[in-house]
Amino acid sequence: MTLEQRLIALAQAMGADVKALLQAQGSLSALSTTAKNNLVAAINELKTALDNAGTGGVAIDDAAGDGATTVTWSADKIHDTIEAAKTLVKDELTDGAAAALDTLAELAAALNDDPNFAATIAGEIANRVRFDAAQVLTEPQQAQARSNIGAQSAAAIGNPDHDLVADYTDAKA
Repeated sequence: MTLEQRLIALAQAMGADVKALLQAQGSLSALSTTAKNNLVAAINELKTALDNAGTGGVAIDDAAGDGATTVTWSADKIHDTIEAAKTLVKDELTDGAAAALDTLAELAAALNDDPNFAATIAGEIANRVRFDAAQVLTEPQQAQARSNIGAQSAAAIGNPDHDLVADYTDAKA
């Protein structure tokens, strides 16, 4: 065999090996990575993606601002942020109400779970003796009002329109 034949045989053997390697490797253009011309760069890109797989494919960055789309917060930061938002909303709704009246259940209990609370209160207010305007009260209502304020009945005090000056004048004469 001549040197030329040996070189041709070597080139053919190497070509067959390269062809086999390329077939085993596949087409780099079919990679789903951004590095399509360099197998090492594609593998490194894949490694970075796998390293971040435990965080949903993105890096955790608790210093990132609201609206950052390339990173995420840790579970603790997400939990704390949600709790703070809940507190803020509750504070806005209750406007600083005392703890005993800062939920709907507590407010309902304070109103005796009365779905017609406004009408009930209006009725109770209507049953009060007014001091700023005249009222028409029945005899039993008048008697109850006098009793409540410690006044005597009209029968016990007599006629409030009686002319006492005339009695005084008669008594002097």
